[in-house]
Amino acid sequence: MLDTRAATGEPVSIQGSGAVLEGRLFNPPDAAPRLAVVVHAATGVTQAYYARFAAWLAASRQAAVLTYDYRDFGASARGPVKDSRASMSDWGVHDQSAALDVLCARYPDLPVWVVGHSLGGLCVPWHAQARRVERVIAVAAGPAYVTRHPPSFLPMVLWFWFLGGPLLTKLCGYLPGRVAGVGTDLPAGVYWQWRRWCTSRRFSRPDWGVAMPEPDLTSVTAELSLVAITDDVMITPATVARLADFYPSARTRFREISPQSIGVREIGHLRVFSEACRAAWPLLIGAEDPEAVSVEP
Repeated sequence: MLDTRAATGEPVSIQGSGAVLEGRLFNPPDAAPRLAVVVHAATGVTQAYYARFAAWLAASRQAAVLTYDYRDFGASARGPVKDSRASMSDWGVHDQSAALDVLCARYPDLPVWVVGHSLGGLCVPWHAQARRVERVIAVAAGPAYVTRHPPSFLPMVLWFWFLGGPLLTKLCGYLPGRVAGVGTDLPAGVYWQWRRWCTSRRFSRPDWGVAMPEPDLTSVTAELSLVAITDDVMITPATVARLADFYPSARTRFREISPQSIGVREIGHLRVFSEACRAAWPLLIGAEDPEAVSVEP
């Protein structure tokens, strides 16, 4: 078994739209890559979290795997978070597109995959190189809304979007992650746009052509794997299935991963890329399994 505990990758600088992003490139050991993959992170999760998965993917699929941090966050931070003017669409549209551009330019002759976790799976139709992508693996990603959560999770949702989250962001000039329960500090613009999306039944659509460009929803003709986690109360399997509406031209398949199927007690929204859930990784990227269900556009 490949030991990925010390996985770091080689540094890569990504010139984005008004930002320089810090990334890491993981190459297959002792072989030239036959596949190029970019990993788009979830909101508030640094690229370091995906390093072991990236090293495993590089070795298991002979892939060049790029991870990176969004602007004003993680290794890409350039100053105090309260000074950041970044928005959610900066991360999902501009930064993700810049990372995909770098990967496509470096490997012009290789098939390209996108592995997107939560926010990372939402925005491929906005990316300039979307037509180069042969496969999108969207994990725990979907158009969240305040009522699309289990009843037991609603008090947290209401606190985060309507009470504690707005109050903390106004007082601090950014969202203090540890206090808010999301772990890492987020720029105020990221929080406010995230809030606007998740408190609208239409999710991000009111921002199309206003706070973000109009997407070309026909640009993604790739195989789209929608991967839901059965005990995820933030992005439930039903919400993951709704993401197919954002990829009408893709060849879409839906599958669920349960904690029991990989021998752990819980996975939730964020743990699937952790070492403890390593048994899930082949399920995320493997060939189509018999339990996958086709989704009509």
